[in-house]
Amino acid sequence: MSTGVHGEALTVASPLPGVVLPLGEVPDPVFAQALVGDGAAVMPDDDAGVLTAVAPVDGRVIKVMPHAYIVQHASGAAVLVHVGIDTVHLKGEGFTVRAAKGDEVSVGDPMVDVDVAFLRSRELSPCCPVVVLDSKPGTVSVNDAGAGVQAGQPLFTLPQG
Repeated sequence: MSTGVHGEALTVASPLPGVVLPLGEVPDPVFAQALVGDGAAVMPDDDAGVLTAVAPVDGRVIKVMPHAYIVQHASGAAVLVHVGIDTVHLKGEGFTVRAAKGDEVSVGDPMVDVDVAFLRSRELSPCCPVVVLDSKPGTVSVNDAGAGVQAGQPLFTLPQG
């Protein structure tokens, strides 16, 4: 499935399977208030084990850490995927990085493996915010908040221009 610019909008795909959440429901004020950009989030299923977080857009990897990565689309939009809340404190434990800075990726390409059960065992939320950096609150159009989504399926669209 190729996801990208269609007409006047950039379609951003879900990095993980789960339930679509509005950004305001993310249990972290920086994301919930769209301070780094607008977007949506995905909450993995309660019984999720090890999942592979995938590229949300076609583009170049401009940053990758075990708990987060950024892919920049040819349009200039940079999409941040933050796998879990407060997961930076794990220092990579529970994660396996599968991409590198500078890689050219397509929607659905593997980026990071995450052990969701491990995150929950450490009492960390596996909620995965997906934001377009520096976009204003209310910019994106979220697809089906509360509905289930698979990795690589459309999560939201960002108007271009």
